[in-house]
Amino acid sequence: MLRARGRAATPPGRVLSQAAFPSCMRLLGPLAAAVLPGGLTIKMVHAEAFSRPLSRNEVVGLIFRLTIFGAVTYFTIKWMVDAIDPTRKQKVEAQKQAEKLMKQIGVKNVKLSEYEMSIAAHLVDPLNMHVTWSDIAGLDDVITDLKDTVILPIKKKHLFENSRLLQPPKGVLLYGPPGCGKTLIAKATAKEAGCRFINLQPSTLTDKWYGESQKLAAAVFSLAIKLQPSIIFIDEIDSFLRNRSSSDHEATAMMKAQFMSLWDGLDTDHSCQVIVMGATNRPQDLDSAIMRRMPTRFHINQPVDRHVDLLEVAQETDGFSGSDLKEMCRDAALLCVREYVNSTSEDSHDEDEIRPVQQQDLHRAIEKMKKSKDAAFQNVLTHVCLD
Repeated sequence: MLRARGRAATPPGRVLSQAAFPSCMRLLGPLAAAVLPGGLTIKMVHAEAFSRPLSRNEVVGLIFRLTIFGAVTYFTIKWMVDAIDPTRKQKVEAQKQAEKLMKQIGVKNVKLSEYEMSIAAHLVDPLNMHVTWSDIAGLDDVITDLKDTVILPIKKKHLFENSRLLQPPKGVLLYGPPGCGKTLIAKATAKEAGCRFINLQPSTLTDKWYGESQKLAAAVFSLAIKLQPSIIFIDEIDSFLRNRSSSDHEATAMMKAQFMSLWDGLDTDHSCQVIVMGATNRPQDLDSAIMRRMPTRFHINQPVDRHVDLLEVAQETDGFSGSDLKEMCRDAALLCVREYVNSTSEDSHDEDEIRPVQQQDLHRAIEKMKKSKDAAFQNVLTHVCLD
């Protein structure tokens, strides 16, 4: 081990003085002639070489090497981050689909974020909706109310812009039994009003990373505002915005709070034409705050032929059990099928259409059910008398 004599060791990072340089050269003399493995030798470099300024070529070469090193490092890290992201492929496909849909609906010069691109993948072009009001039967009153409260304020915006009372509602709820045309009504409303239609799936807003669900919820409304007038349709809304409780997961509760705050909160612009339309067959499961944000509600019941008098049917079926009523309706429907089969031949290529159940079919089914009930009652009396 070498020890400094008479003078402290030179701190690292300082250039040796001219007086100390010869002594260091004497110490390194034996090493100067040493040959390293691989044919490498130690070359003596004068201390002044470190203190002189770099030439122009050396500066350019140094900058070039640093640029290459930085670019390689950046793309390597980016590739590693993309490789460990399991949703990267899904995001790329969603972006391609969103760009395609944006071109179809004629949206140009609208810059979307990454989260808005994920939501834009669920856009539906109103021109591609082959649904009209004529496809919805038996709900004339509901259609009339929808035209007055939702469609008219959107199409005639200039007539209602000075009145907040006549603005379209922020939320519309369609509730009723399954299979009664709630989704068809939402599509027909969007097409008639010329609105951009976002078919929002609750699974789109769920993400395993903390905080991503809130960003996606915010992207729903930011995208809808950029594309207004627009309708955000949520089918089976009770599964997404059901009653909140203390047992809810923290991420789910925060996502619902974010959604409701952007829907109708402190920063909500009341002049924007964004409508949230939901469909459900369990309205009692919806949160009270959601029901408050959906003041316009329509009960979509099963359509009934205008010539059917249900009050008369109820009077004639007095004393019928639930099972009897079901069997009576089944017999009435079978009468329509029997009439169709008897009126068409096997070689006929006409379109298969069975007429709806009418009042006369219900009368015939009720008479048949009464006869069967009377016959069963007579058999019971006969057995009682014999006993």
